[in-house]
Amino acid sequence: MNNATGRTSHQDRVWSVAEHLDDVLSKIAPLDPIELQLLDAQGCVLVEDITVPVALPPFDNSSMDGYAVRAADVADATESAPVALTVIGDVAAGSGELPGIGPGQAARIMTGAPVPPGAEAVVPVEWTDGGTGQGPAATMRAHSAAPEDAGGEVHVHHPAAAGAHIRARGSDVTEGEMALRAGTVLGPSQIGLLAAIGRGTVRVRPRPRVVVLSTGSELVQPGEALGPGQIHDSNSFQLTAAARAAGAIAYRVGAVADDADTLRSTLEDQLIRADILVTSGGVSVGAYDVVKETLVALSATEADGSSLAGGTVEFRRLAMQPGKPQGFGLIGPDRIPLLALPGNPVSSYVSFELFVRPAIRALMGLSEVHRPTTPARCTEAVASSPKGKRQFLRGSYDAGAGTVTPVGGAGSHLIKAMAHANALIIVPEDTTEVPAGADVEVVLLG
Repeated sequence: MNNATGRTSHQDRVWSVAEHLDDVLSKIAPLDPIELQLLDAQGCVLVEDITVPVALPPFDNSSMDGYAVRAADVADATESAPVALTVIGDVAAGSGELPGIGPGQAARIMTGAPVPPGAEAVVPVEWTDGGTGQGPAATMRAHSAAPEDAGGEVHVHHPAAAGAHIRARGSDVTEGEMALRAGTVLGPSQIGLLAAIGRGTVRVRPRPRVVVLSTGSELVQPGEALGPGQIHDSNSFQLTAAARAAGAIAYRVGAVADDADTLRSTLEDQLIRADILVTSGGVSVGAYDVVKETLVALSATEADGSSLAGGTVEFRRLAMQPGKPQGFGLIGPDRIPLLALPGNPVSSYVSFELFVRPAIRALMGLSEVHRPTTPARCTEAVASSPKGKRQFLRGSYDAGAGTVTPVGGAGSHLIKAMAHANALIIVPEDTTEVPAGADVEVVLLG
């Protein structure tokens, strides 16, 4: 709303966690699909069904290094009475012209090489003398060192039934079979399958570009010495890493001082490479809360020559702890989503998990955008939780035991405890204490 009365009513309202999340997701649309090279598509969501154009494997091939033979020729082979076969040549992987195998003949064959016509089985080299005229061979001699082994005679010590050690054409997938369905997230195995069936590119929704920046004149880059009243900027690093873990391409912007003009120009500069903007700090009720100052002014004014003009960002109070102050809106001519998170490290991270991560996953076009939750038995009591607020406590979840143990206190500055947690313990709005041994719901972070 652009009138002062409307803004005041929004400020007075207390939003639930679900209401705020629903509002965020209602304004997020999946990114438009694009065609990408296979490796660039890793982590992206497929938007087309992929069928197999050619069977895999595309031809019968050997699963062993050995000799391609007719099954009848080796049916009676034993260690005490080996069968002698004439070697008529080599068949290496990639061979085009193949020798035909007649009665009493064999071809030395390598793993992955096409089975020559007439051959019905492959005898592993360990079941032969390797053409040396001696006992069982452990390996083949290199062709460059012993070219004579591509001819001569080989003694086979064991029988091989028809089809033995042969990977039949289409035994993996058949031509026309569904390889991958739309909605699949492309990981290493899926990329490998696409390459195997000959796809060089694939149509996907791209990974969202997330721009992360912290605000605060007190923030100093890690690695630099601290002056009086200064702290190292941890939020931008934590949130950038979290965005990458969620599947995004994340860009970290250096900390922005508590100056509205500087913040505005920084946001303008970042619009060109952002599918979503995430800020931390400056969203509460202090005199130096620059994010709120800048973006409330943006919402209250019409076009002023700024590339941010016309956007609307609302700042809200949520019935949650930590993370009560939140901001959300769409800015710039392309209406880029901006989520303004509180500055305390734990508040910032919890807010990311609850609101930003689902937004990133929605941009990717994923059907499931939320972290999984599970019931667990709380091993320690939670002495007090604020009535009317949903509390999210850091916890250490033990899947084997089905338990969760609170880690650290409730303070939103206790970043060490966050680093040792793998779950968030949910304490509902109407619960003010949790006795030891009680069942709780936990959000799994790992």
